[in-house]
Amino acid sequence: MRICLILEGSYPYTFGGVSSWMHQYIQAMPQHEFVLWVIGAHAADKGRYKYELPGNVTEIHEVFLDDALKVRAGKRDRYKLTEDEREALTQMMDCNPPNWEVLINMYQNKHYNPVGVLMSDDFLDVLSALCKEKYPYIAFAETFHTIRSMLLPVMYLLGTEVPVADIYHTICTGYGGLLAVLGRYKTDKPLILSEHGIYSREREEEIIRAQWVIPSFKKQWIKFFYMLSDAVYKRAFYVTCLFGNANKIQVELGADREKCRIIPNGIMYERFCDIPLKKEDGYIDIGAVIRLAQIKDVKTLIYAFHELSSKRKDVRLHILGGVDDPEYAEECYQLAKQLRLSNLKFVGQVDVIKYMEKLDFTILTSISEGQPLSVLESFAARRPVVTTDVGCCRELIEGAEGDVFGVAGFYAPPMHREKIAQAMLRMCESRQERINMGEIGRLRVDRYFRHPQMIERYAQLYEGAYGM
Repeated sequence: MRICLILEGSYPYTFGGVSSWMHQYIQAMPQHEFVLWVIGAHAADKGRYKYELPGNVTEIHEVFLDDALKVRAGKRDRYKLTEDEREALTQMMDCNPPNWEVLINMYQNKHYNPVGVLMSDDFLDVLSALCKEKYPYIAFAETFHTIRSMLLPVMYLLGTEVPVADIYHTICTGYGGLLAVLGRYKTDKPLILSEHGIYSREREEEIIRAQWVIPSFKKQWIKFFYMLSDAVYKRAFYVTCLFGNANKIQVELGADREKCRIIPNGIMYERFCDIPLKKEDGYIDIGAVIRLAQIKDVKTLIYAFHELSSKRKDVRLHILGGVDDPEYAEECYQLAKQLRLSNLKFVGQVDVIKYMEKLDFTILTSISEGQPLSVLESFAARRPVVTTDVGCCRELIEGAEGDVFGVAGFYAPPMHREKIAQAMLRMCESRQERINMGEIGRLRVDRYFRHPQMIERYAQLYEGAYGM
């Protein structure tokens, strides 16, 4: 079977999280041929992979969003839109679900130039009407540039070449989901969506905090990403997620309940279960296996650890992982320096399995999560966790319905440094309790979150979709 995996901003350009999951996933399915259709932010990253691609990856198609900014319209790229095309453009500009088939036809079959469309009289007419109705007190130039920045990447992606495959499997909605819709339209092959987190909800949280978004347009940007998600939900043969509450959100956002499947994450349990516990050395070592990115809320972690350090002098924090956002990472480095946290180390990208020997427990302070692999790996290594109460984290700590193993850590509200510090303090109080909770975590992963179980469930999805 030839499967096109569609990824956005992750594998094979970054380490950790979805990227490591994807790499192991492909390796575990040698019976299938995989084509990677990947979206990156910057064309400068072309071919700069963090992983050696497995042998069953036979093609990789790279699409970069900043290439859309290089598109220029020629003298012949002047269009008079049909009534259907103008209506589809109108709906998309207002971030209502448009007729995607009409839009795809414009860029795939009629080969419209995206910039030519954005310079057309039809576009300016629709934009003028939108300004009068929705943004009468905002400068026309601001509205123009905002709407243009929304639409240009979409129009550019709709015109890209579609790889040949038997199934199009996207690991998110958003721009990646849009490519899956395009693949479905061009080839009439089934589309599968697997969300690790709810993409549109994550973008909403980012936009609310973002300084680059003009406040008057935050609602519109949020609506834009929900519009993209709707396109995938409505056309997917299967929609998967990691846990029950995520499935409820997908259904609320438009996914067909009958097509939804819950497939929990799985990890390579054997790689972690024999890691020895750390020998007592007078210190309690805490590990944070995270990317330096705003969604991981590293600053709150640093502040919380500063509070913990004011109460205990025997604690050390190790932040393990790469940099997603260099500017944010520098802010984290400077914050640690300002707070004079000599007991905090930014370790960088390391072998987590080897480094785990140095840790007593781990912590995750994300603003948004799905079912974090770092928590499952920590449990498999018999290290309890402190997490924020996001995604599936509380369920992993306490166990889902029917789980009788017990509690494997503590959780606190996201962005609440005092409560996070209190949870870490509780974890520091008793080595024996940490050992007991770590063993509970190990048993939970052994029973419910093994990698072969997960792979078998996805393989069954492929067989079901392929035989439709």
